[in-house]
Amino acid sequence: MVLAALMNSEATLSTVDEVAKLRRGDPDALAGAISRYQHRLYRYLLRLVADPATAEDLFQQTWVRVMESLRRYDARRSFDAWLFAVAHNLAIDHLRRLRPESLDEMQPSGRTRADGLAETGPDALDCLLEWERAQAVAAALHRLPAIHREVLTLRFEEDLKLEQMAEIAQIPLSTVKSRLRRALDGLRNSLDRRSLPGANQ
Repeated sequence: MVLAALMNSEATLSTVDEVAKLRRGDPDALAGAISRYQHRLYRYLLRLVADPATAEDLFQQTWVRVMESLRRYDARRSFDAWLFAVAHNLAIDHLRRLRPESLDEMQPSGRTRADGLAETGPDALDCLLEWERAQAVAAALHRLPAIHREVLTLRFEEDLKLEQMAEIAQIPLSTVKSRLRRALDGLRNSLDRRSLPGANQ
């Protein structure tokens, strides 16, 4: 318990120090922050917009917006949650411009941009089955509405708490819980449909 509290306070001090360097315009601090969040933030944006080029563009825009807004950042807030909230706002604005219809509509099926799973096990059959499962989950996730892809990504890929998710999406905690429940149901139903005989024909 004491160790966890100590580690948490060290992380907070590190973030405060890093933000101070960013506010001073330290290029090394910016490069370090971008490098540390690169994979997580890009993956989150890719899940939301489902297009690598757009996700890359939004990733760059997020850091521009972060540098512009850094003076307004409250160091008592989680930097992770604040950063992802900036990315969330940019992605949602982009999706609304692109598709003015509701962001909770289902996506067309049949497309996937899942990355191949690296072969890590000694058994080729196990690797193939794991890769196929990952492809199936990625394809099912891609078919979900944007707001459902977002909560699944934040919860299970970013391992964020529900309260942090609510802060990022700027919605009540109860809405996060209901979206997560509906997203899991939608993912389960999509995977169940895929496993039915003739589902892929």
